[in-house]
Amino acid sequence: MVPVADAERCPQNHRCPLLEVCPVGAISQEGFALPVVDPDRCIECGACVAQCRMGAMRRD
Repeated sequence: MVPVADAERCPQNHRCPLLEVCPVGAISQEGFALPVVDPDRCIECGACVAQCRMGAMRRD
């Protein structure tokens, strides 16, 4: 299952560090908005879920 960012846990006040964590570049972010995972590019490796310090990235 493709991860999604939880708006209540993500501070949305900085560039998301998970952009650099994703091995296939499936995470994008407009400005400081909530990061979005592209389901067509995501390989469901779980790196973003494991590395999110805020616990905002989760699999539904």
